[in-house]
Amino acid sequence: VQLQAYGGGLVQAGGSLRLSCAASGRTFSRYAVGWIRQAPGKEREFVAGISWSGSTTMYADSVKGRFTISRDNARNMVYLQMNSLKPEDTAIYFCAADTDRRASVSSLPWEYDSWGQGTQLTVSS
Repeated sequence: VQLQAYGGGLVQAGGSLRLSCAASGRTFSRYAVGWIRQAPGKEREFVAGISWSGSTTMYADSVKGRFTISRDNARNMVYLQMNSLKPEDTAIYFCAADTDRRASVSSLPWEYDSWGQGTQLTVSS
């Protein structure tokens, strides 16, 4: 499965933005998908994940209550709605599939094995 994240940009603190992840391949709907971000000089950080059906989601504590992950398997899309953005949310955001999981979600970035190119989010103070 191939993934491509897009929708990033420059946003003021307190603003909202929705990231999209487009997937190719008919097997996309079989896998859990996650959003992982990487800020300059920092390691990759799990942000949110969703199971194949969308019934299970998981969030990092730092984004809980502000971000919402969703998916549309009919359109091969995964979304990350981000509200109340903070400067510390600034990072490159990647979407990635965990081809070993369907119904559960991992919070470990290295367990995601199919990555797309990221999209840059910059939140100004």
